[in-house]
Amino acid sequence: MIRKTLISAVLITGIGATATLASEPYKDIQLVEFIGMKAPQTPGERSKAYTDARVKVTYRDGTEKTFGLTYNVLHYNTTSIDGVTAGMLYEKDGTPLLDHDGRARISEAPDANTLIDIPPRGEKSKEVKGGGLYLVTHFEYDWLGTDHDIKLPMTMSLATIEQDRNTGLLKTVSLSNIDMSSVGGLWNPCAGSPSLWGTHLGSEEYEPDACCYAERCKSVSACKGDELKHMHLYLDPSGKTKPARPYNYGLVPEVTVDASGKAEVVKHRALGRISREVAVVMPDNRTVYQGDDGTYNVLTMFVADRPNDLSSGTLYAARWNQTSGDKGGKAVLTWHRLGHASDEELDALVNARKLTFDGIFESSRTPAPGFTTIKAGHAKPAVEQHLKLKEGMEQAAAFLETRRYAAYVGATTEFEKFEGVAVNRADGKAYLAISSIRNGMEDKADDPANDIRLPRLSAGAGYEMSLSDGQTDKSGKAIGSEYAGTTIRPLLLGKDIEKNAFGDTAAIDKIANPDNIKYSEKMRTLFIGEDSTTGHINNFLWAYNIDTGHLARILSVPAGAEVTGLQVVEDLDGYSYIMSNYQHAGDLSKEIDPELKTKLTPVIDKSKAAIGYISGLPAFK
Repeated sequence: MIRKTLISAVLITGIGATATLASEPYKDIQLVEFIGMKAPQTPGERSKAYTDARVKVTYRDGTEKTFGLTYNVLHYNTTSIDGVTAGMLYEKDGTPLLDHDGRARISEAPDANTLIDIPPRGEKSKEVKGGGLYLVTHFEYDWLGTDHDIKLPMTMSLATIEQDRNTGLLKTVSLSNIDMSSVGGLWNPCAGSPSLWGTHLGSEEYEPDACCYAERCKSVSACKGDELKHMHLYLDPSGKTKPARPYNYGLVPEVTVDASGKAEVVKHRALGRISREVAVVMPDNRTVYQGDDGTYNVLTMFVADRPNDLSSGTLYAARWNQTSGDKGGKAVLTWHRLGHASDEELDALVNARKLTFDGIFESSRTPAPGFTTIKAGHAKPAVEQHLKLKEGMEQAAAFLETRRYAAYVGATTEFEKFEGVAVNRADGKAYLAISSIRNGMEDKADDPANDIRLPRLSAGAGYEMSLSDGQTDKSGKAIGSEYAGTTIRPLLLGKDIEKNAFGDTAAIDKIANPDNIKYSEKMRTLFIGEDSTTGHINNFLWAYNIDTGHLARILSVPAGAEVTGLQVVEDLDGYSYIMSNYQHAGDLSKEIDPELKTKLTPVIDKSKAAIGYISGLPAFK
């Protein structure tokens, strides 16, 4: 049963980029509220990552204190330590992956961070050999390199971090590449999250379309070249002895770091195969919600067989039953059970049986008797198909073609740009980021289901999903989780505007295209990072107090850059941090004012992206 908990004690610290500030005594607190910063105005402000926001702490005795925030860079994608470059891409044997002109490829897109303390600081008195503070960061794609539009084998870095016990400042002291050779390489990782058992849960977004590698399906679908050709290079240049199979990508990489600082990776198949933005574990250590980025996407729930183990479980997909179409809409959710599977069972289907799309579905160019018409995809040209499931292929369809099978059985595949997920344990809520309300989320008569029928809102919205135990699926069978979603409603809405003088097309004091989100239980605050291509010229990180409804801008990143890498660390030896990166700086909006573009272009270094954190906020115990 979900129960509401109360904030107990907090250690307040003030941390500056260079100053040494003493920690204050413990005091019970009543409210933590962020005081926002103004939007950047000058080209100098627009070209950098910075904050001049503050945080106000109100104690239960009525006293208040205010602390300033600071953005600190740990390292850049281009930073090299002892010959290891943070954003370097690698071939299978660990040698750098070269561009066509012979230069080493370095990603400009650091995304997810997970700061891992081994062993946890509360256990430092125990006899544990080794250990330390480590940061896993994965990189999404190579933005500036030749053929940057082709999916390359991507990279995860492991940084060893030192904490100054007097100031709380963090420092990167070493870098290493996390070896992906055992899992066939890393495909387009996006957001990520720390598991509750101390590992890094990554993602593989925009999974390769297996239809494009099956002759019959390919003939009835719109396919764009060979997405896997660079993964062939990672596995085997000829693609003959070990071809890259589409069903080996679009999975959940889980990274475990041991006390010696060695990282090991496994990829989980049991959570299904989607354009995964992020996988977030609920407080039972079993239930997982996942973002599915793109167009005509799905909301899935995975319930693991055992706590702390994502290798087997049951997968569900949601049906949106709309109760209101106003202001972002409201709905009651019902859950379709897609199936149960283990990583081992699915691996046998993919790599032993060498299953293809045509082995799972029959496909038709036009509607036909016995075929079901669906829209389910992450690319507009290929969202509509007419499918018929082959006999006995329910499990394969559920876990290898998750989105298509969800649509096939009646779940909703009309979510648009479904990005981040966060959980509020005390209140039994999950938060979902929908970057833009459009396409399948609009009222479209030609959609096969047309479950979601909302007015277009390009600036997007943040939603709140209520969680409960005692729920059943569509067939009436019990869902074995305390955290099944029941209803969904908008929590925060962006606002579309006529383009202003700078080129913003969304209201500057509201969220625009929410993406990466994280929630702090002890601050009762939802942190929202933006990835806006036209809404805001500069993207922001916001802090939203769920009790007061107060929204505060607390970070601005360089124009064109996306806010990534969010993680809230509530207490690390008396200090707390909001991990936050930015990627693809200078990827300017097509709507930007030409004069402003002329001023910004020479002062933004497109090759640099930061891995960093915000300091100065309260620390909790």
